[in-house]
Amino acid sequence: MAKEVVPRTIVASIRNQRQVQPDLDPLGFAASKLWNIARWTCDRIWNETGLIPEDSDLKSYLKSHERYADLHSQSSQRVLEELAEAFKGWYTKRRNGGQKANPPAYRKHNNDHPRSTITFKGAGFKVDTKYGRIRLSKGRNLKEYWSDFILCDIQTRPDIDLDDVKSVQQVRAVWNDSKDEWELHLVCNIEVDAPDTPGGKTVGVDLGINNFAALAYEDGEAELYPLNCLKQDDYYFSKRIARCDESSSEQATRLNAKKSNRRTHYFHVLSKHIVQRCVEEDVGTIAIGDLGGIREDEDSEVKDWGKHGNLDLHSWAFDRFTNLLEYKANVEGISVDRVSERGTSKSCSCCVRERKSNRVERGLYVCDECDMVANADVNGAENIRQKVSPSLTRGGRDRSNGWLAQPSTYLFDSESGCFAPREQVLS
Repeated sequence: MAKEVVPRTIVASIRNQRQVQPDLDPLGFAASKLWNIARWTCDRIWNETGLIPEDSDLKSYLKSHERYADLHSQSSQRVLEELAEAFKGWYTKRRNGGQKANPPAYRKHNNDHPRSTITFKGAGFKVDTKYGRIRLSKGRNLKEYWSDFILCDIQTRPDIDLDDVKSVQQVRAVWNDSKDEWELHLVCNIEVDAPDTPGGKTVGVDLGINNFAALAYEDGEAELYPLNCLKQDDYYFSKRIARCDESSSEQATRLNAKKSNRRTHYFHVLSKHIVQRCVEEDVGTIAIGDLGGIREDEDSEVKDWGKHGNLDLHSWAFDRFTNLLEYKANVEGISVDRVSERGTSKSCSCCVRERKSNRVERGLYVCDECDMVANADVNGAENIRQKVSPSLTRGGRDRSNGWLAQPSTYLFDSESGCFAPREQVLS
């Protein structure tokens, strides 16, 4: 089996926690203080100019501030970059119709600063994989003398060999609330065994709002994954959060975090399930629609999908899901190709006829040229698949009464935490 170098994030526990926590705590508090100073600066600039400063402006403006030197210079720069990214994300959500989106908040819990994540880049850390140690740099203000640093003894999972690590790009010190201790996340390149490709077949994946994913396999099978469970979560948690005294209250924060965790769990389980199905079906290539421009028209102007449509798109985490799918598929030797979705919802997957009126309802596609009848999402998935692997039967075979029209439906069972065909879940 061949070897390949892939990016990974390794989570490591700190064995000498008692020795290093007194040094890591001040760095976490300092990161929160710097964030709050930069947040206040953004507020002031916004009020005076109506513009949100870029991270380069914040770095230049705050470089001489006393709190900037509490951390290593690269760590301070990363704090300001994160704030700028948070503002950019908030502005994008508002621009795309998410009127309930809030700008990044100050990092405070009552009058206390929380322990923020500290990111150490190239010059701010040194890794000794042989002895399992990482040396982290302090800021100038927090050093007792010029060579002062934090030396962490780390321990990873038994299945991870640090000798396979080829290079480490950055180290993040993260406070784990559940364990009440610090842990280190190593963003690195690691050498792993390259898995053999399960097969040479292809599958098309169409992402949507009603059915989160529709799959069309090369050998003539189709599957739907409805979004019912997440919609139920949205309804349930929205009602619970609305009963809270304030949207920023501790109870509302916990509910939002729980809702987010459940959504993340759904994406992980779905991506894992799809990859497992691809392995079973000897699929070597997944073609998935690239929805990067879904919120814009041909002139790069923001589309108005209506009140509910804009909210759905605002919470539509297609890029996040695709990243998870790519990661899990690559582990199994399956490649993921992002292809343009332009025209896939309007074109007939049998005769190539393109007409918007053929999509008579949200879930039904009827071609007025070849009389093909299909589930609209499956038809889109098959068009996406054929952009990577054109079908030999395209344009000359009626498949309307088979897999295009009657796909299998997989539902998420919250009790077992996995997907199963509809009849198994309801039994």
